[in-house]
Amino acid sequence: MLLFKCIPVQLTLSLIVGIVAGFYIEVAPQFSFLGLLALLLVWYGVYKKLSYTGFPYFELGTLLVTVLLGIFVVRVALSQNLSSHYTHSNPTSEQLWQLTIDEVLKPNSYAQRYVAHVKAVGEQESTGKILLSLRPNTADTGLQVDDEVVVVAAAKEITPPLQPYQFNYRDYLKKQGIYHQIRTHAQAIHLLKNPSRTLKGRASHFREHLISRLKQENFGGDELAVIQALLLGKRDDISEHTYSAYKDAGAVHILAVSGLHVGILLLLLQWVFSPLDRLRKGKILKFLMVVGLLWAYAFVAGLSPSIVRAVTMFSFVAYATYINRPTNTFTIIALSVFFILLINPLFLFQVGFQMSYAAVFAIVWIYPKLQHFWSPRNVFLRKGWQLLSVSIAAQLGVLPLGLFYFHQFPALFFVANLLVVPFLGIILGMGIGVSVLSLLGILPSFMVAGYTILIKTMNAVVGWVAQQESFIFRDIPFDGLQLVLGYFTIVAMVVFFSQPKWKNTLAFAIGILALQGWAIGNLWQQHRGETLFLAHIPQNTVLVHQTGTRVTLYAEDATRLNHLPTVLKTTARIQSVALQPLPRGYRIGEQHLYVMDRRGRYPVQKNLDFLLLTQSPKINLKRLLDSLTPKRVVVDGSNYKSYSVQWKKTCAAKGIPFYNTAERGAFYFKRKE
Repeated sequence: MLLFKCIPVQLTLSLIVGIVAGFYIEVAPQFSFLGLLALLLVWYGVYKKLSYTGFPYFELGTLLVTVLLGIFVVRVALSQNLSSHYTHSNPTSEQLWQLTIDEVLKPNSYAQRYVAHVKAVGEQESTGKILLSLRPNTADTGLQVDDEVVVVAAAKEITPPLQPYQFNYRDYLKKQGIYHQIRTHAQAIHLLKNPSRTLKGRASHFREHLISRLKQENFGGDELAVIQALLLGKRDDISEHTYSAYKDAGAVHILAVSGLHVGILLLLLQWVFSPLDRLRKGKILKFLMVVGLLWAYAFVAGLSPSIVRAVTMFSFVAYATYINRPTNTFTIIALSVFFILLINPLFLFQVGFQMSYAAVFAIVWIYPKLQHFWSPRNVFLRKGWQLLSVSIAAQLGVLPLGLFYFHQFPALFFVANLLVVPFLGIILGMGIGVSVLSLLGILPSFMVAGYTILIKTMNAVVGWVAQQESFIFRDIPFDGLQLVLGYFTIVAMVVFFSQPKWKNTLAFAIGILALQGWAIGNLWQQHRGETLFLAHIPQNTVLVHQTGTRVTLYAEDATRLNHLPTVLKTTARIQSVALQPLPRGYRIGEQHLYVMDRRGRYPVQKNLDFLLLTQSPKINLKRLLDSLTPKRVVVDGSNYKSYSVQWKKTCAAKGIPFYNTAERGAFYFKRKE
């Protein structure tokens, strides 16, 4: 493909390979830098003696240098190996921390959370990022970006997933360079006066000021929440019902300030300033004004990572338009990726970054082919087909990623996009006008009423599409290999329909057969397997018995399963889930398990293989162990923490293996025949 022969694309792919390799290979930044420097010297020495014909030593050397550059920048971004990183200061011991708030995260039911930069630990200046979590009853602390706080606390490592197939929050934070968290309360925090202000902090303060002014207007609650998300990228106030409706309709991208919004804004600005093209230096003036206003919008939206990525990308696109070289679109987009990842390589692991660029690349590549496939003469059909082509191209670009991360596919995505996206320019343009007038304090009531009706109409359209449940395919299993095979198949399909040659036909067929073969192989492997494990669910006891593609959940409380059935369907490829009451005795091959609940009843069976303690039974464990002589004691998340700590000591004194799911996650029972 000509695309992969483009030098910026090759360099960007090499940088991505280096970033991925550097993330998973533990190597000190100093060593990667020395390797990069040595290779540069060798590469330069060889280059001086090479001719431009023969084996492409220069090209391969350039790509290898770029790979090493990716390894170096990602190791620096992770920074754990730097001598100044806080992990070298015994962070798990209680000491004085000085932190600067870098990002305010959306609160959950457990805590208000912030991402903070570490400035000092004790008397030692330090670097690195840490998660600051405040308890729910003190969540309203008023902390904002750039605030500097001092707290005496001990940092804790991020808890790994305690449930099989559970979202790995620790791995997610690691990909942002965060390894520990501090859990405390507002009274333990001392807020420093007159902290230094950064551009990002000023942008965040300006956004909060704008939101406070909008809240003074007569908008409805749901409408104001959507306006905040649509214009300013703040989704904290969106109700779960509204967010689910946009998600089910395949229009959730509308609620995130991303490439779609910035792209539409770019088109609007180019149209507004199009008269400047007639002036002598009008084109460069137009380019500077458009890019300047794009970055002004990014400032108003708080300079969040997603908006900075989108504005950076479309600044490059605006430059491509300015030089009037549309054939260089792939080059410009690849250069924007290269530039962004060079500054912050950890962006590569963020879902928003992946989906934004996947959609943009797909639109740039697939949209012209769809237009070439059919170009109706009727102006209404042509405009409708153009809009539909954009939606199809974008959806093809993000389809494997959407299945991999969200395990669902809204089949009516094109309906929501056809009904909403054509008016999104009007909604954004009017929203910017509403925001400016609100800041000036001269927003007329008729504009508030009109904009409210517009947002209500959009919510109603999206809600109607989301109600078509039969067109929403949920709980679709999709793993990492299927993600790779999915993109291979999509690329092969587009190439095949563009150039139906036998090689392209073979590649397309291989992609389809590989996807089907992997799915069939997984089903065959599952039909042969059987698993029994004790899940970790707070205040509940659940035994999971998986046989093939069927699962039986033996639960103490069937109403408190924490989405376990859904998770099993989407990640373990389970087809049916049955619920049964939790038995007191369970046979695992020739082994015996007894479940002792809060009533503390003794079993008839002696010499147990497994004793499971649940619901905090008030027992004398030492006497119980002497009586039943179990080979292993297991406790789950339904017990009091103090009880589990005491039981662990008792088992240690008796020399009996002890397992606590709250510390080590789910417990798997191994069958012995």
